[in-house]
Amino acid sequence: MRTTLLALAGILLIGGLGAAPQAADDIKELFNGKDLSGWDGDAEVWSVQDGVITGRTTAEKPVKHNTFLIWKGGTVGDFELHAMFKITGGNSGIQYRSKDLGDHIVAGYQADMVFSDPDKYTGILYEERGRGILAQRGEKIEIDEAGKKNVVGSLGDSAEIAKAVKKGDWNEYMIVARGNHITQTINGMQTIDLIDNETAKAAKEGILALQIHMGPPMTVQFKDIKLKELKQ
Repeated sequence: MRTTLLALAGILLIGGLGAAPQAADDIKELFNGKDLSGWDGDAEVWSVQDGVITGRTTAEKPVKHNTFLIWKGGTVGDFELHAMFKITGGNSGIQYRSKDLGDHIVAGYQADMVFSDPDKYTGILYEERGRGILAQRGEKIEIDEAGKKNVVGSLGDSAEIAKAVKKGDWNEYMIVARGNHITQTINGMQTIDLIDNETAKAAKEGILALQIHMGPPMTVQFKDIKLKELKQ
């Protein structure tokens, strides 16, 4: 009996040890730290410098419209995304559940980030080429079937939440989308909470992309981009 119990314990232990890598396998590294393999964007704007994705515009080479670096690994539905970002000047964002309109133009949900003082926009949820600002920083919003945005709660004062952002330094964005419920978090501080019930416009699946905004010269950088697909 003792031998049988020991053998059974060994099987359970091996099974337990074998389960751990499966959780790690659920997380996809979307950037290899070397080049833009798996991504597509304007080579005049996007490159890899010092091991990080770098988007840059200059006074001599401005962009004529918002342009995007698009992840070509497929689409995302329910997911958790982690990405480190640093921005100097201008405006950028992380697109998700979005549409590729061609010519590196993207429409859809965007986790916004800007370099400005005061900072009114980093952390908000914006819909590029769509409904505009869906949730201001600090808001819990529910959009009804008719498209009306209703404030149903608060995550705190916008200016206080903004203090979590390290201006001109690396910050971590976390985006979680499950069904019609979306949350965005920066450096552990939740910035928005959205329930999107407008069936005709609420995207349940789409592409991922990174933005360079038209306007003054700017630089935005990304690294450690990790995606975990969530199951219903």
